[in-house]
Amino acid sequence: MSDDPFVTHRSLLFTVAYEMLGSAADAEDVVQETWLRWAEVDRAEVRDPRAYLVRIVTRQALNLLRTVSRRREEYVGEWLPEPLLTSPDIAEDVELAESVSIAMLTVLETLAPTERAVFVLREVFDVSYGEIGEALGKSPAAVRQIAHRAREHVAARRPRMEVDRSEQAEVLDRFMAALHTGQLEALLEVLAPDAVLVGDGGGLATTFRQPVEGAARIATLLSALERHAPGFSVVRAQINGGPALVFDVPDDGRSVVTIETVEGRVTRLYVMRNPQKLGRLADETALSR
Repeated sequence: MSDDPFVTHRSLLFTVAYEMLGSAADAEDVVQETWLRWAEVDRAEVRDPRAYLVRIVTRQALNLLRTVSRRREEYVGEWLPEPLLTSPDIAEDVELAESVSIAMLTVLETLAPTERAVFVLREVFDVSYGEIGEALGKSPAAVRQIAHRAREHVAARRPRMEVDRSEQAEVLDRFMAALHTGQLEALLEVLAPDAVLVGDGGGLATTFRQPVEGAARIATLLSALERHAPGFSVVRAQINGGPALVFDVPDDGRSVVTIETVEGRVTRLYVMRNPQKLGRLADETALSR
């Protein structure tokens, strides 16, 4: 095992970058750039390597986030975060699992870049206001104000509701069974009346350009899957710290479906179809904080 702090903290650095960017590919670029900068540093002058590395990765991620934020305005259809295959132990760290969930990353996408950086560092990684200020070139008081604003923004869009993982898995099983029957009634039973489906094809795979709202509309669309795509397969997987489904449809590619549940019913479905964002499903991605 190397005693190089960069190697020791690599999964932490990747997690920080991924939560700020929502893209594993972009996060890897940031981590690589961080390594290049770390290689030029006089280690004897670094008092706290972990904090120093987090500062570097934050600055690099923030610079890239400002660039990709403009790029995402031109994205075809809805933009969703890149799904990652994760190990079961991620789910055991409830706060980490919540912070990397597709649902939370989608909310973080609505924050301004600086607000997102402050929220991630403070709420997820418990970095002090002073350290965040050093990374962003702001006073601790200014960081505290940004953090307050970001918390309010996130709370308004994602009311914190504790969801038991076993309950979520049970709902997912019922949803999978309903999909296989293709029966409208079975799907309506597992979908909340005001359920929303959000799809991301990136212009490279067929999906819905706009969110689909209402259980009846979603159930009608999903019930047609068995008729129009006979032979499709679906398996359970741990995606971004929670239970999810991976679909393989003959001649139509792969999809990853993650869900939000409330009181035993599916309230939101996130359907990733963009093939450029489905490259991290073969091996588990190491995340840590």
